[in-house]
Amino acid sequence: MMKTILMEKEKSRTGALQLVNAHHPLADCSIRNLMPVDVRFPGILMMRDAANILRLAFEKISAQGSIVPVSGYRSGKEQAAIYEESVQNNGAAFTEKYVALPGHSEHQTGFAIDLGLAKEEIDFICPDFPYEGICNAFRKISADYGFVERYAKGKERVTGISHEPWHFRYVGYPHAKIMEEKGMALEEYTEFIKEYRVDSRLVYQKDAGSAMEVYYVPVDGDETFVPVPDTSFYQISGNNAGGFVVTVQVS
Repeated sequence: MMKTILMEKEKSRTGALQLVNAHHPLADCSIRNLMPVDVRFPGILMMRDAANILRLAFEKISAQGSIVPVSGYRSGKEQAAIYEESVQNNGAAFTEKYVALPGHSEHQTGFAIDLGLAKEEIDFICPDFPYEGICNAFRKISADYGFVERYAKGKERVTGISHEPWHFRYVGYPHAKIMEEKGMALEEYTEFIKEYRVDSRLVYQKDAGSAMEVYYVPVDGDETFVPVPDTSFYQISGNNAGGFVVTVQVS
């Protein structure tokens, strides 16, 4: 059985699957429900759900003390200051590769986190997060917890950002797993999932006892009726690219 949820158009620009890049600016909305990723760094914040899940991932590999959060949520004012400071210190060419323009930064969503290997000195713009040791242990399990390495090597033309091994983005499960398995950046996944509608859903089978369904509903004017299951657990996220993505736990 299905029912419908009325979603305002502005909601299509928010959520864990929102695409933010040079061509898709951040919606002009306030960010709430932020919390510290690590109590030792009270000023480095993420959306509450993402922060809690990141902590679970760290606990899984006993990463506490070995991996530290470097940069999380940034206000528009903070992003502008970081951009200008990088231009002054590193030059425009470097900054364009590694720092997004204000209003176009994932850090302003609350779903992005820069991580670094714990050491005495950490580069704020390009922290060390190697493909070995505890950092790679996190990278290997990150998709199981809904995180993706957002700016992967070889995807520079797709994302518009240079390879950033330290920058992770929470998109949720099973989206992170699907992106990992198909080798997709968020830009590619955003277009890919549009092919799946309520009557032709993508089914993701983790194992014999766990399955999830994903489908896309395009925005229809100022208000959109989004069909959702009457009894199953579901989540709705905007994609900031014209629609909503519905994720359903079916078993």
